[in-house]
Amino acid sequence: MQKLNDFFSGGGDGDDTTTDNFLEDGSEGLCSLSPTQRMYGFAASLATGLLLMFLSMIVFSIPIKFALLFTFGNVLAIGSTAFLMGPEQQMNMMLDPVRFYATSIYIGCVVLALICALLIHSKILTFLAILCEICALIWYSLSYIPFARRMVSEIMIRLCDTEL
Repeated sequence: MQKLNDFFSGGGDGDDTTTDNFLEDGSEGLCSLSPTQRMYGFAASLATGLLLMFLSMIVFSIPIKFALLFTFGNVLAIGSTAFLMGPEQQMNMMLDPVRFYATSIYIGCVVLALICALLIHSKILTFLAILCEICALIWYSLSYIPFARRMVSEIMIRLCDTEL
C-alpha cells in the first residue's frame, strides 16, 4: 500500500510525513472514494436519473414502461446525493424527524406507482400515483431549504382560500 501511495503522491523518497494524498483522504472503509470520484459518481447517477425521467415521457402511453423509467430515474436522482455525503449520512438525513414523513410518503408513492403499473395496469391510477410521487419529492426536497415548506404552505393556503 505504501508503494501505491508513494506512486500517486509523486514521490518515492520514503518520506512518511506526507498524508495528504488522495488515497488516505476519508478512507474509513473499503468503499471510500476520492472527492473527484464522488463528483463523477454524483454526476453520472444524476444524469442517468434525469435521462430515465426524460425517456419516460416518450413512453407515457405505456404505463408499465413509463412508471418503471420514471420511478427508477427518480430514485437514481435522489440516490445521487449519496455519492456526495455517503450512504449512511444520506439515510440519516432521510430518516431525520423533520423529513421522516416526507420520506415515508415519497417511498409509499414510489411503491404505489410501481404497483399501479406492474400489477393493476391502469394508466389513470399510474398517472395519479406518479403525480403524488412528484408532489412528495418536491415536499421532501423543500425540507432541505430553510423555511421553504412554511413559505409554500402559506402560499397554498392563500391561493386555495375560499372566502369571498
